[in-house]
Amino acid sequence: MSDELNKIEDQLQEAMKKAIAHLEAELVKVRAGKASPNLVDGIVVDYYGSPVPISQVGNVGVADARTLTIQPWEKNMLQPIERAIIAANIGINPQNDGNIIRLFMPPLTEERRKELVKRAQGEGEHSKVAIRNLRRDAMEQVKKLQKNGLSEDVSKDAEKNIQDVTDRYIVLVDKHLAAKEKEIMTV
Repeated sequence: MSDELNKIEDQLQEAMKKAIAHLEAELVKVRAGKASPNLVDGIVVDYYGSPVPISQVGNVGVADARTLTIQPWEKNMLQPIERAIIAANIGINPQNDGNIIRLFMPPLTEERRKELVKRAQGEGEHSKVAIRNLRRDAMEQVKKLQKNGLSEDVSKDAEKNIQDVTDRYIVLVDKHLAAKEKEIMTV
């Protein structure tokens, strides 16, 4: 029975690590006024009929703290890249000079910063809900094992371990959110 409990806890840890990784990926997309190539990660371009990420049709770089540059490998890709950025609605208008596309990050107002903090907190709340759902599923698996003959003491210990793991990951989510909020609110 302890093998099954270990398996449940290992699966729980792995799933919670994925939830944290997802949160980190989502928080990177919440831009804090600094140019980052991750800003265009989710944007796909129509490349001869196939949807392709921008990073696969051109070189994405950071020119300075507030400017992102996209140098397409083929000049005829300038227009499709520009259209894809506009369609992605990331709040930035691309500047096309015929060779390169520049994205200028506008300075953040206090109101916009607060909106970004709310968005980051919303992502954090989604992660917390996902972690709690994983905890619930693991607890249900332990209860099934208890019905199949697992002693009550062992099942209580397993439930306590599951709760401890959950608490650790919730604290980790809070740490990520605090760091992102600090980054956003720093002028």
